[in-house]
This record gives sequence, structure tokens and C-alpha cells, in this order.
Amino acid sequence: MTTRFADRFAACARENRPALGIFTMAGDPDPATSTAILKALPAAGADFIELGMPFSDPMADGPGVQAAGQRALAAGQTLNKTLAMVADFRTADSTTPILLMGYYNPIYIHGVDRFIADALAAGVDGLIIVDLPAEEDEELCVPALKAGLNFIRLATPTTDDRRLPVILKNTSGFVYYVSMTGITGAAIKSHAAVGDAVKRIKSHTELPVAVGFGIKTADDAAIIGRDADGVVVGTAICNAVLGSLVDGKATAGTVAAVTTLVSGLASGARRARA
Repeated sequence: MTTRFADRFAACARENRPALGIFTMAGDPDPATSTAILKALPAAGADFIELGMPFSDPMADGPGVQAAGQRALAAGQTLNKTLAMVADFRTADSTTPILLMGYYNPIYIHGVDRFIADALAAGVDGLIIVDLPAEEDEELCVPALKAGLNFIRLATPTTDDRRLPVILKNTSGFVYYVSMTGITGAAIKSHAAVGDAVKRIKSHTELPVAVGFGIKTADDAAIIGRDADGVVVGTAICNAVLGSLVDGKATAGTVAAVTTLVSGLASGARRARA
């Protein structure tokens, strides 16, 4: 099993702060700019990276993330190009954990065994596959775990104590808590409820618990990071890319729009437990 996630969460715990996870869509708004964003994230403050695999029919993505995937697909992004991005990233960064987040269809078309082998060869540390429930673990989760890839499972506000052990059974790396029912990009209605949910999950597992969906600002990161081992930001990143475009094309300010936002989020995470 790759250990980058365990090492990074442990390092952040020693610093008494949550890890900051940043989601960026591979290929958005174009391959070259997306690669530049990916490479710039660690220096901006990202502790781990979720690299989106663009898919034409996402079921959990809100408008911001879905639009990022559509831009990437229009620019010619493919699963092979996404894996190549990770391999290129690894030539200069051997420590930042990277997971691939997306949907099963492109992996199924690629071939499960081939995908797992290619992901490991590229330097991928884990997977979040939104539309594969625990009942389908034999499809991808178990083969990935056996090969040494972490498989990160989603828990939600509707995951009760009876369902939670099923979710946790084959989870590794960390647990991803979805802060709300619904799609990415919506607002968190109760930060206190999220904190209570994190504490409940942590009573069932020794794995780190990271919270995503609805975290948009440094203040959000600071509040959620009081209880969570990690905070994940995605829609705000995709919207920062969108806001930098002119006529749908990247500009000289596109990478900086992302890194400036990430630096602010990192600052928020650092003061979570100050």
C-alpha cells in the first residue's frame, strides 16, 4: 500500500492542523494550464491533491465542477492524459499524495487491471470512485487494495451507525465525509453538525477523516478543521479557473487565480486549532 497519505496526515497532525486537500479537474481549461496548476498546488499550500477525471455524465458534481469537466473534455482530456499528468508531476514531487476522483465508466472502458497497473506506475496513491457503492467492492475496490492503491470511501449525513461499518470495511487512506446531502458546491448549513458527524465517524475508525463539499473560504477551512483531520476544496477552485478565463481560454492570471485562493485556504487551515 502506498504510504503518502498516512505520512502526510501524520505530519499535519504533528503540526496540530488539518491537511488541506485541493481538487482540480485534469485538463481544465486546457492540458498545459491544468498541468501548471497541478504542479503549483503544493507550493501554494495543498497537502494532498484530488485530480478529477472528467466524465460526461457526473452524478455528484454541482455546476462548477461539472462545467470544469466539460471544459476539460472539450479540450481533449482523456484518462490516459490524466495518468500522464500524474507521471509528469512525480518527476519533480515524490511526496505529495494524489488521488484520482471520478466515475467508474472511464475505468471500466480502460480495463480494471490495466487501469490499476497504469495508476500505480504513474504514481497515484488512491481512488475515489463516486458511483461504486460498497456492494460493488469486488469490481474495483478489492483489486485496487490488493495492488496497493488506497480506496477512499464517501460517508454522508445519511450514513447511520448501521451502514458506517459497511462503508469502512474496505476503506483506506482516509474517510471522506460529504458535509451535506446533495451535490458539490452548495453551502454548509451547520458547521456544528459537520463537527459532530466527524466525531461520530472517528469513533468507528482510526483512519483520518477529511471533509469536503461546501468548503469555499479560509473561514470555512478554519471552522471545519477544528474537528476534521482534513478539509477538501473543489468547487471554489473550479470557479477560480472559470473567473480567470477570457472567451473560454486561459489567461496569464489563471494559475495565479488558483494558487492565490489555495494560499488563503491554507492559512485558514493553519489557524483551525490555533
